[in-house]
Amino acid sequence: MSFSQMHYQNTPLVLANVWDVTSAQAAQTAGYQALGTSSAAIADMLGYKDGEEIPFSVLQALVGRIRECVNLPLSVDMEAGYGADTETVVRQAIQLAALGVVGINLEDSKVEQGARRLLDAKQFAARLSSIKSGLDAAKTPLFINARTDGFLLGEPDALNQTLARGRLYQQAGADGFFVPCATLPEDIQAIASAVDLPLNIMCMPGLPDFNQLAALGVKRISMGNFVHAALNRKLQQLLLSLRQQGAFDEIFTDENP
Repeated sequence: MSFSQMHYQNTPLVLANVWDVTSAQAAQTAGYQALGTSSAAIADMLGYKDGEEIPFSVLQALVGRIRECVNLPLSVDMEAGYGADTETVVRQAIQLAALGVVGINLEDSKVEQGARRLLDAKQFAARLSSIKSGLDAAKTPLFINARTDGFLLGEPDALNQTLARGRLYQQAGADGFFVPCATLPEDIQAIASAVDLPLNIMCMPGLPDFNQLAALGVKRISMGNFVHAALNRKLQQLLLSLRQQGAFDEIFTDENP
């Protein structure tokens, strides 16, 4: 089954978001169908802020190492594209495809001077169309998951903005539609009904469970950076506990003989 076909199964594709080889291998061992990088988790792991602060060459090298160590389909979060012009975005997407990457995320917001803001919808749609055309011309098929950030940014008219943007991005050639931070069943169902693209919803507090999301029309469920953040909290707790206890016994309590 191709990565694209995974978005049309009877049950949603649950995508494991990873940030290094260890997390990717853990997801493969756990039986996930496919992987996606988390830009926020990678940034945090490497000591950067989220928002394309990581040099693309660093991201490319990390993706290459993950691809060498796991054989699951891998989609890469390219954020806003790591390039002001579409030619740069296309060139870099082709470089990722050469490593074996099967999909990319592109988002319609950008971090500038520490603040994230929505881009103009029509301009972003035109950018998507140009990127799609460039990839087609290079005979480089990549699943383009178009992300819209109205809910993430708490826009007052987030649902209507999302519906309008989703239709634009569909016309521009996107293959999937990613709406992080949408959690209400009625919003999710409205988006799935109005936009004829596989809908991607992200892990959030209060999100309906996987079966409920499937019933609402969701086709892809991702984790964002939340698994990475949860592991970091546990690591901090463990390190503090070891120092306080003055012993290493806690490390080995769950080990098999």
